[in-house]
Amino acid sequence: MLARTEEILSLARSRTPGDRDRLLVAVVDLCDVADSAQIMSAPAVQDLLNSIFMSLVVEAERDIRRRLAEKLAHVDWAPAALINVLALDDIEIARPIIASSPLLDDHDLVRLLIEATVEHQIEVARRPRLPATVVAAILQQGEPTVLTALAGNVQTALSGDDMAMLVKAARRVAALRSPLIRRPELTEDLALQLYVWVGQALRQAITTRFRLDVAALEAVLGQAVAEAHAGVPGSDPTADAIVWQQDDEREEMERRLISKLVAAGQLRPGYLLRALREGKLSLFAGALATLGDFPPEMVRRAMDGEQPEQLALACAAVGIDRSAFPTILELVRDLNGSRPGGGAEGARRALAAFGPFAPDLAALAFRRTMTPRSV
Repeated sequence: MLARTEEILSLARSRTPGDRDRLLVAVVDLCDVADSAQIMSAPAVQDLLNSIFMSLVVEAERDIRRRLAEKLAHVDWAPAALINVLALDDIEIARPIIASSPLLDDHDLVRLLIEATVEHQIEVARRPRLPATVVAAILQQGEPTVLTALAGNVQTALSGDDMAMLVKAARRVAALRSPLIRRPELTEDLALQLYVWVGQALRQAITTRFRLDVAALEAVLGQAVAEAHAGVPGSDPTADAIVWQQDDEREEMERRLISKLVAAGQLRPGYLLRALREGKLSLFAGALATLGDFPPEMVRRAMDGEQPEQLALACAAVGIDRSAFPTILELVRDLNGSRPGGGAEGARRALAAFGPFAPDLAALAFRRTMTPRSV
């Protein structure tokens, strides 16, 4: 232990750039050593960490910061200030710190929700065993993708009031509905509210789980439809307008994001699945249209139709693997009111689109299928 401590201190006294890099790498490597906690807790090393380590990390290359974050994510001896710096770094660096670091307290997590990007906020919402203060901050901000991540975080317990707020948000945020139905805290009363807003597949899941009276549920659904046409007394007439305004702004942000990904050469087929898992259906559609050079309305028609084979052709055309398509189809249906239709039989037919065809042939077939034929 003494030799390792002296090595770290010797590197710290050096002013050459190479030794500074070696210092960081040595600290990263020490995290895998059995007695690392004892070494790093030594008073001399702690003084080093608190005095110059912060400036070294800020100046370090991205790959070194990433390795450091991965190694420090589970330790309790690192300087809290350093952990907070890494938590605000690029999301690929910050992710393990946000997910696991025991040094991030409630205040730190709430600060990330206020100051960091949406991607950082999503990681906060996914962190296991979130305290009530952090859950309350997520609900207060109301960012749809962050709410969806919280709803899917089954390692964090939610109160009845928390669930009620999420169910209320699910009326306008379709991505919330599927994870909420799987929550153990969902009550029968809240399930009845969800029943009105979800597609047929999720309604079946609700009736199976709670053994509800289907006739009574359909009556509730009919009443909701009637109120929607007549106008519900006491409702906020501006609510829908506000939501549409948010949707328009989000779509513009997504277009800019796709353009940046294309410019950086980072828009790849795997991004489509990531967008769906984050509940971003319109981002998925825009990215698919861009990757395949398809008209956006053509992709939307494929998503809203009754033939999932059409969506499968578009996915095959951009290089999505056959094994990934069932997951994509399930996520699209969850986010899009059970569309595209076709049920289980349609899903089986759709896999034929991933036959022994080159992507360009799948693209040609998709365009022909989606182009209206003249009479």
